[in-house]
Amino acid sequence: MTNKQRAYLSSLASDMSPILQIGKAALTPEYTQAVDEALEARELIKINVLKNCFENPSAMAQILAERTHSEVVRVIGRKIILYRPSKKPTIVLPK
Repeated sequence: MTNKQRAYLSSLASDMSPILQIGKAALTPEYTQAVDEALEARELIKINVLKNCFENPSAMAQILAERTHSEVVRVIGRKIILYRPSKKPTIVLPK
């Protein structure tokens, strides 16, 4: 993914509200399944890492990306933005 594509996806995600939250249970298989389903439905999701989660948000973003075959667009503070094109993509990335 190019920097231009990341910037475009980040701008799309700036208006979005987080649809999932990571708490002290961190990354359970059920949570990974929920992220996978959300990516299939929306392609671009924002996740909020709560203060009671002591894991590093950047490390969790990488683990989630590996498990869901998605890409980390950006990690800003305690917010994670992930992208994965669905079977019928609705987001068209710039070249």
